[in-house]
Amino acid sequence: MTTDELPSVWTRQRRSREQPSLNRAQIVAEAVALLDADGIDALTMRRLGTRLDAGATSLYRHVANRDELIELVVDEVYGEIRIPDAGGDWRAAVTACARSVREMILRHPWIASVLGQVGLSYLGPNVMLLNERMLAMLGAAGFPPDEAGDALSTVIAYVIGTGINEAAWLTMLARSGESEQDWQRRLTPTLARAVEDYPNLRAQFEGTSDQDPTRLREESFAYGLARVLDGLEPRRRSAAPA
Repeated sequence: MTTDELPSVWTRQRRSREQPSLNRAQIVAEAVALLDADGIDALTMRRLGTRLDAGATSLYRHVANRDELIELVVDEVYGEIRIPDAGGDWRAAVTACARSVREMILRHPWIASVLGQVGLSYLGPNVMLLNERMLAMLGAAGFPPDEAGDALSTVIAYVIGTGINEAAWLTMLARSGESEQDWQRRLTPTLARAVEDYPNLRAQFEGTSDQDPTRLREESFAYGLARVLDGLEPRRRSAAPA
């Protein structure tokens, strides 16, 4: 690596010769499968090499280190996000994309622990395509160029923040071996006692304790996203030609 080269898989030149029996796409696909099955702590070059029937040394011919591998797997799962075409109902299009981002996070809950440490993740081709098409969508909806980027960042920040919290919760549930509904049933008596001296919390608890927790998460996400888009709508209108 040259002295001015940034440490990222997206800035390092790939070697021209790859091991014929193994390629980067295979490594990344197997790494995603390992992460989905066993979580982030299970991802080591040695364990991944074993799953691929190859030594860790063979992997280093394609990926310089674990940090680069994490950059690659994050970009890989971003490729699952559905991006509607620009134009038409901008709120419906942004909502569809936001829901797809959330669904990706919940399919791969390990991503909650790596999004803050994935280096130059914004240079990955799938992340760049997501940003490019969402900027086009917002531009077609009437957001001025100097605000489209901030609008995009605001939406994505809400989705990722909410999705990471959900992913952490679902990861804890998976480790417990219980369903969300089972956990709620076990926790309800404890929560009822805990909120006795807090009238606002008690009222909220009494209004939701018998409702399906999965549905409540869905409704909470939809509510927050709608309020984010409500806040962006006046900016779009102010930029519309008179």
